[in-house]
Formats: sequence, structure tokens, C-alpha cells
Amino acid sequence: IAATGSSPRRTSSSAELEVRGGGARRRSPSPRSMRGAPTVPSQVPEAMPKDILSVVELVMDWSKMELVEMERAEGSNDVGMLAWKLTLKTPEYPEGRDLILLANDVTFQAGSFGVREDQFFQKASELARVLGLPRIYVSCNSGARVGLVEELKPLYKVQWIDPKDCGKGFEYLYLLKADYEKLPPGSVEVHKIQQGGEERYVLDAIIGEGMKSTKGGIGVENLQGSGLIAGETSRAYQDTFTLSYITGRSVGIGAYLNRLGQRNIQMVSSPMILTGYAALNKLLGKNVYSSQDQLGGPQIMVPNGVTHQVVRDDQEGMAAILDWLSFVPKDISSPPPICQPAGVDPWDRDVDFEPSLLPYDPRDFLRGVIDNEGNRMRGFFDAGSWIEYLEGWGRTVITGRARLGGIPMGVIAVETRSVDRLVPADPSNSESCEVKESMGGKVWFPDSAFKTAQALKDFNRGENLPVIIFANWRGFSGGTRDMYNEILKFGAMIVDALVEYKHPIFIYIPKHGELRGGAWVVIDPAINPEKMEMYADVDARGGILEPPGIVEVKYRAPQQVEAMHRIDEKLQSMDAKLGTSQGDEKQNIEKEIKAREKQLMPLYTSVATTFADLHDRAGRMKAKGVIRDSISWKDSRRYFYWRVKRRVLQDYLISRLRKVDTKLTHKDSEALIQKWAAENNVDFNSDMKMVAWLESQNVDARAESIRTSFLKSHIKELFEQLPANERQGLLSSLQA
Repeated sequence: IAATGSSPRRTSSSAELEVRGGGARRRSPSPRSMRGAPTVPSQVPEAMPKDILSVVELVMDWSKMELVEMERAEGSNDVGMLAWKLTLKTPEYPEGRDLILLANDVTFQAGSFGVREDQFFQKASELARVLGLPRIYVSCNSGARVGLVEELKPLYKVQWIDPKDCGKGFEYLYLLKADYEKLPPGSVEVHKIQQGGEERYVLDAIIGEGMKSTKGGIGVENLQGSGLIAGETSRAYQDTFTLSYITGRSVGIGAYLNRLGQRNIQMVSSPMILTGYAALNKLLGKNVYSSQDQLGGPQIMVPNGVTHQVVRDDQEGMAAILDWLSFVPKDISSPPPICQPAGVDPWDRDVDFEPSLLPYDPRDFLRGVIDNEGNRMRGFFDAGSWIEYLEGWGRTVITGRARLGGIPMGVIAVETRSVDRLVPADPSNSESCEVKESMGGKVWFPDSAFKTAQALKDFNRGENLPVIIFANWRGFSGGTRDMYNEILKFGAMIVDALVEYKHPIFIYIPKHGELRGGAWVVIDPAINPEKMEMYADVDARGGILEPPGIVEVKYRAPQQVEAMHRIDEKLQSMDAKLGTSQGDEKQNIEKEIKAREKQLMPLYTSVATTFADLHDRAGRMKAKGVIRDSISWKDSRRYFYWRVKRRVLQDYLISRLRKVDTKLTHKDSEALIQKWAAENNVDFNSDMKMVAWLESQNVDARAESIRTSFLKSHIKELFEQLPANERQGLLSSLQA
């Protein structure tokens, strides 16, 4: 940061970066292409472009309360906050992309937040929101600035109750007339008294107005400023992409800013805390805590879902930021960058790894895996593109980002194996101990339901990502503890997140996967039909109860016995003999029938289970219209590549049309696109043909034509609402 903040538009070449950093930056392996906006293909450059980084520092003009671009030397700042506007040339945007970078200056009053720091932060963050640019915050601070009016310390006097015995306490603090008159107006609130023959000014409140020691704030004014930037950060998360990198200790409002921005990358030994451990020890009256990491280190912030990713050092942290940005559009209005270099990992291939009926690691089908024989089994996504986030929280659900044929996607998958959750002991409570909780696979628990909702909100806000959910849930955990821990609330949050989702969502029940009961309900496409589509593998299952459960309710033993007598030839023969027999012979036959029924019961329970299972197959799901199609796992990558790409391009065009014509609905816009496609002899039902046609469209021209029609129609409607005697006058004034 310091190396790039000294000029209004400093640029860095690839050679310079090699000299400074010992080589080009290391990034997680992920395929890239040079395709920018999805409607404007770009070429892969032959070499790394020049001037890959340009920087301009943003400085506050305090007279106008505006940020200006300025050239100045490093270390010239007079507040503990800094900001830059960066232009990066990346594989996703070789022409360059802008972002706003904010950072604490920990060398200035320990990086604390005073009034000016708060005002500066608010303006820089607001700039990111107004421009719709990603906002990156590098956090290292000591919270809201605390201070006292230093100028008063040598001046105030004490009125003791008994001057000869100070142990009896004091009555008040006061200033002598001469000292009081030296102070600037508004520095203190006092009331005047006469005592002992002298005029005294008893201190009622110390304000410190106009004093050097209070410059920048020392108390409640800083808390008000903290509220200002807390609200600003919350709005920034709603309006643009926000990401925080915690490179050092973050205290109080500093910790809250990270959480309010939601997305966090935390370096080890960089805790986020509300109160220091020494202060807590003093409060508790004993030495309970020995470090800040016990309160807010990664071992705390990863399991509780505050930290998305942990890095070892700043170099790894900067690489993690760049990796995350590679999934993010250049601004809030743009689609995600679709980019895939030729030949890296073709879309036209099978998904080699196949899910099994036994528990397995779902990451293997996301990223691919090398089997025991050394063979590489490729996964659903592009090789090397999968990055997992929130790994240590809500571990029965897996969330991350990956690429499908170069298309950035948000990913939610389900852990099929049982996992353990460790709740640490509270050092301040001698009776507490570490608790280990076992959580079954394919089940939503309170933390994993919350994690699902949180991931959807992150994908939706600022990232504009299409999402695929590999749905494989048996349901929600509804035991006493989980109900107490708000599973109902967090499950409802999933529905809320889906309702407000503005980008395509694909739910796919994978091979040997199942979706049951309440788990189906909270992700059914009826929640947001304009954006959601559901699919299932041919070997997937979906229903209210699992087959053994529904057999217990709807195909009980008496009905199974009826099936035995209808199907089994031996029982049919016995039934025939029973009808003509009497006495002992009849009793013997009845005993034989009972024995036969007992012998067949396990088999017919299995038959009944299979019968129930046939109701849960993909064929019935499609016939009832609850899924859009049945897609084989092996071919799923091919299918979803074209489907996702088509929806991304089509929904972007729809969003542009609806922006210029507020009366257009999603359905109206889709019908309009279908009409345009038909005029060009394009099969609207073919994703591949629609992608080729959508990529050839001039989106701006299409939007402008709709805008012109809308304005004409709107003006006509307004004109007709005028009284008849006013219309001619308006026309005359317009002609004039």
C-alpha cells in the first residue's frame, strides 16, 4: 500500500513487481480466460500487459468535506485513515478494473478512530457505493479513540472533605479564577461559588472545545462517528461488493466494521476483539486470559462464521483478495466476468467422479480427486477453480466459489459424512468444559442453515453470481437443543435469502442424492420462480418421507400381508385349502399360513419399501412439474454450462430492459427476447443457440430502443392526464 500511494496515478509494470516482490504474485491455481463482459469477447494477450497497476490516493479536502485526488509523499497524512482508487489489469479484465481501497494507519495514534477518521472512512466508502465499485478494507486498529483533556490536568484543584485526612474523600473539583480565564470558551461547564475567601469555578462537565488534546475527538463524539461508519458499512454491503482483510488487531468498532462488511479474510495472529484481554482480566479480578487470540483469533472467528478465510501472511492475504475479486464483476451493474482460456478444461466432458450411496467427501465431485490407483477423476467444475469459504463454520454445509467453463458461480453443497463441532470452554468459568457435538451428514443444523442463508446473501450482493445448490438433505435437525438454538429461524432465513436473490439459481439433486420434507420446501423454485430452476439426476430421490418411514405410515404390516396373499403362490394354495377344511386340518393350515407370512415379512417389507421408493424417482418429479428436467450426473457439466451461460446472458439483458422500462415484468421481458429470437430464426428452446445469439446482441442498443418506446408511451400518458384546456398551451410552449 505504501509503495503505491505516492502519486495521483502511479503505475506499476510487471517487471517492477518482480523486483519488489521477488517474482509475480502467486495465486491459487484457477483457470482464466481473457473474456470480459459476456457480450464483448476479448483476446488473450500474448504477454502480460504493461502498467498492470495504477493508483491514485484519495485525500480529504476538509474545507469542502470532499475527497480529492492528490500527489503527496508517503507519511504525509494527518489522519489515521488512508484511501486509494486502484485500477488493476487482471486476467478477467485485461482492459482494467477499478476498486476503492481503505486502510487504517496503525502508526497514527495506534490506528484509532477519531472524528476525522470516521468522516474520511464514510466519504471513501460512500464513493465506492456511488460508483458501484468493490470496496476493500485493510483493517488494523485500536477501536474508537479515547482521551482526556490534557490541558486541564495541571490546573484543576480538589476540595477535600477534611484537608488533614484525605481518606475521608473529596467534595468536588474546581478551577481558580485565573486558570479558568485562561481556557478557551466552551472548554468546560462550571458554576461559580465563594469559599474560603476565594472565587472558585466548580467543574460540572469537561468539554475540551478548541483544545489541542481533543482534536479528533476523545469520547462520545468518536462513538457517534463509529455509528456513522457502522451504518455506512452496512449500506455498502447492500449496495456493492465489500471485503475486509484483517492484517492486525481490530478492536471495537474496527471489529464491527469487518462483520458489517460480512466478507472477511483474517491473517493468523490478527484478532478481532471488543475488549482487550487485560481489561477483561481486571473486570473478572483474576488472570483468566493470556492473549487477544483467545478472544478473537482465527480459532474463534472461523468456527463462529465471522471469518471466511484464514491466511498465514500478508502476501497470501493479497493473493486471497485477488482470487476473490476474480469472481466479482467490475461494478455493481455488470454481470460476473465469464472467462476461460482455450484448452484449460473444456466444457464438453464427462464428470468423472460419481457420488456413491456411502458417505463421501462432496468436495471430490466439486474439484475432482485422484483415486487410490493414481487416476485423476475430474469433478463438476473447472480444474483448480474451486475455492472454499467459511470452511470451519456450519460444517454440514459446504460453500465456496468456482467456475463452470469459465463462468463464475456460487456453490452450496452438502456434507454426507458425520462431523464434530467443538464448543470451547469459557476460561472465565471454572466449571465450564469443552463440549464435543456430533452432527450427522445430509442434515441442516442451526449453524449450517445460517451458513446457507449467509452464503446466498454474499453471492447476491455485489458479486452478482449465479448459484448452484447440490441439494442432498434429508431434512432439518428438529431436536430440543436445535429448536432452542433457533433452527426454525435460520431455516426461514434461507427462504428470505432466496426470495430476494436477483440472479439465476439452480438446484440439482445429484446422483444418489435425496431431498426430503422441510429441506425441499425451503429451496423449492416456487419461492422465486423467475430466478430458480430445479433439476434431478436420474438416480436421485425426492419426497416428504424416506421410503422406510412412509411404509410405517402408509404400507403397514396388514397391507403387506394382503400383498403376500395376492402374489405368493403357496399362500394362494393354502388359502384355497383353508376354505374347504375343518377342525384340526383348518387349524394346521392356519398355522402354516402364519409361518409363511412370518417367513415372507422381511421380503415384503423390502418390496413395500421399493414400492414407496418408486414414488420418489425423478420420473415422477418431472411428471408433476416440480423439476424442470432430469439430468444424468455424467452429462451434468455439459448441460449446466449452456444453461447457466444462457441464463446469465439472458437475465442481464432482462435487467437492462427493465431498468429503462419500469413497467416491464420479467415475464414480459422474456417474451420480448423470445420475439426477437424468433425474428432471427433462433430456437428459443435451445440453450446453445440462444447463447450464440445473446452474445451477438448489442445490449445497449436493445435497451435504448425500449427506453425510447417507454418514454414516448409515458409522455403520452402524462399528456392525456392534463385538462383539455392545458394541452394546447403545453404544445405551444414546447414548440416555442
